Amino acid sequence: MKKFILFSFALTLLITLIGNAQVTKKEIVNGETGKVEAYYFHLTSRCVTCQAVEAEAKKNLEKLYGEKVRFQSFNLEDDANKVITEKLQISGQTLLIVKGDHKINLTNEGFMYARNNPEKFKTIIKEKVDRLLKL
Repeated sequence: MKKFILFSFALTLLITLIGNAQVTKKEIVNGETGKVEAYYFHLTSRCVTCQAVEAEAKKNLEKLYGEKVRFQSFNLEDDANKVITEKLQISGQTLLIVKGDHKINLTNEGFMYARNNPEKFKTIIKEKVDRLLKL
């Protein structure tokens, strides 16, 4: 019973968060955002490395760029995110940096360096995002 109540609470919270993100999803789907955006797509069940990729990417982007670059995380198993995953052609766990039609996939770098060499991961993020900011 305790698990059911916890699950119900988590589901309610998730639905609330998804509802609040609808404007952002519409912008993504319609290509209305001219900013550099960072998206992390993940599964419900995640290993330590998956969690580190998200945490390090988010931390580095906030530290380096503040509000210039928006970071969002999406669960691939959530039907509410299906439109975004189709629009960006995502089929698995992915760290993607996007500006307009330009996409940079940092998934491999994230999984290689987020846990074992976070400074190198930060350097790679900076290099790639700086290039998109100049466009």
